[in-house]
Amino acid sequence: MPNYLGLDGFRFGWVAAWIDERGDHGFDYSPGLTRLLAIPHTRAMIDMPIGLNPSGYRLCDLHARELIGPAVFVGARRDLWTFQDMAAANRYYWEHEGGGRGVSAQLWNIRDKLKEVDDAMTSTRQATIGEAHPELIFWNLAGRMRLEPKTSPRGRTQRNALLRDRGFTKVERWLTLRHGTGIGRDDLIDACACAVAARDSTQRVGGDEIDPRGLRMEINY
Repeated sequence: MPNYLGLDGFRFGWVAAWIDERGDHGFDYSPGLTRLLAIPHTRAMIDMPIGLNPSGYRLCDLHARELIGPAVFVGARRDLWTFQDMAAANRYYWEHEGGGRGVSAQLWNIRDKLKEVDDAMTSTRQATIGEAHPELIFWNLAGRMRLEPKTSPRGRTQRNALLRDRGFTKVERWLTLRHGTGIGRDDLIDACACAVAARDSTQRVGGDEIDPRGLRMEINY
């Protein structure tokens, strides 16, 4: 039975959710990405940039931000993880690209995961493993309407309802099982959203830019 996989990073590693065409679904987590990507799947979506240029902003990020706002980080670049600290990275980008073209603390904090995904990806693998953005997915599932913030009770209720309607009926129980794992509430919800996109998505932003490693820069939803 075809299996669809969604992945999101959290403080101590990665969380994966999957669903098959019968509606069976589950979740798992691991310090590293390799074991989770080895879960048999027809298609996978991961909430992490795939395809990185050494400078500049990715067009897919800019286009996605036009649709859903600042939930989309901009500024992911190849080799960000080689800088000693965020201040050094920003000094370099400001000098070479201009003021205001640095990186945010949020982006800096996921630099190791950026590298982990980049190390795992090839242009061949990209045929079945794509980049997605949970907030873009939820925006689309909600009829292209922005939801309440995901940190608010109303926002969480909206997202859980959208997932439940797409077959993830166990999410509320899973959220009680994550305690002690380090998995955040939003991390698990976002992994489920990515699994829905792996199964259902036919749309994307970007796709015309190719990075130096031959990876397409696109965000599926």
